[in-house]
Amino acid sequence: FQCLYNWDNPKTKEQIENLVRNGMNKELRDRLCCRLTFGTAGLRSAMGAGFCYINDLTVIQSTQGMYKYLERCFSDFRQRGFVVGYDTRGQVTSSCSSKRLAKLTAAVLLAKGVPVYLFSKYVPTPFVPYAVRHLKAAAGVMITASHNRKEDNGYKVYWENGAQITSPHDKEILKCIEECVEPWNGSWNENLVDTSPLTRDPLEEISKIYMEDLKKICYHRELNTKTNLKFIHTSFHGVGHDYVQLAFKAFGFKPPIPVPEQKDPDPDFSTVKCPNPEEGESVLELSLRLAEKESARVVVATDPDADRLAVAELQENGRWKVFTGNELAALFGWWMFRSWKANSSKEADVKNVYMLATTVSSKILKAIARKEGFHFEETLPGFKWIGSRVKDLLDNGKEVLFAFEESIGMYNNIF
Repeated sequence: FQCLYNWDNPKTKEQIENLVRNGMNKELRDRLCCRLTFGTAGLRSAMGAGFCYINDLTVIQSTQGMYKYLERCFSDFRQRGFVVGYDTRGQVTSSCSSKRLAKLTAAVLLAKGVPVYLFSKYVPTPFVPYAVRHLKAAAGVMITASHNRKEDNGYKVYWENGAQITSPHDKEILKCIEECVEPWNGSWNENLVDTSPLTRDPLEEISKIYMEDLKKICYHRELNTKTNLKFIHTSFHGVGHDYVQLAFKAFGFKPPIPVPEQKDPDPDFSTVKCPNPEEGESVLELSLRLAEKESARVVVATDPDADRLAVAELQENGRWKVFTGNELAALFGWWMFRSWKANSSKEADVKNVYMLATTVSSKILKAIARKEGFHFEETLPGFKWIGSRVKDLLDNGKEVLFAFEESIGMYNNIF
């Protein structure tokens, strides 16, 4: 409790003081007597004061625990470094923003002599695991709450394999956090990212190489350059606009038409009740209206941290079809295998090819695999399990074409 009063954040300090002053003992207990734990999406909670909330102190404590655990796991941690990315979330009442939390994450590590690859601008969540793999970093963190409500934020941890952490890493990191609750010297110094020679900005390099890698799964670029098909894109007030424009360019398409009201970052998500493209037509209203105005047949939507994709297509009867995650996966999985067959040499072995899905997802790829002769595997729900299994397969010389979960999350192996 005393530690809370030593915060360098007057807004969160004031929140606790107000609760004490007003005798709100139950809420104080709720905020102070339990700690954040790792779920399927890392640490995630509302922004605000308390040990079970996302705030300056809990992020510093989490990173101190991460440092202690990584130092134990990697003898070359100080050579390999750590990747930090962030989205555009923020909350005035707690003076808490993803960018500030990312800087504090970096400061903890920089103060301990660890090189930090801190993106100078907000990025899609996939850039962080991609950067971890490409830069051979020991681990990485993305500050985001994905498509959660505006009050939330989160701390997603990626291991050296590019997958979110699984057991026993999560439990061991939590133990280390409990041992490091008092902020170290330098942990509060967010300005360290601007002065330390150990700070590196990977934005330009990762953006360029990521888009080059995307081209590896573009099989008909010349056809794409000639199409009259129009696309509408909404980024739901998140990070996606600039990067989706680059991805379309990599594939040879004309730029998608952005939904102007939702193109730029807005931590209040002011035009939608919930910034989750899984909600379907109810959150795509502005996109569909613009599509009809522009005579566009396809709408694509990315969630605020741009790691999920929703698609809607105008049907012959004039109605919009919003595809489910399972339907999109059926299309993408079929397309990836068809393209693999068309572009592989005669010596390529279909038995070396894999696709994956989580247990809560459709079995459509299993049916295709049975007919075509490639392997299909299921994992526990959550992309951390898919990512971990994909890395195992790749390390054993297998070719993973596609993986998905029904909640409009997909994986293509472009590493």
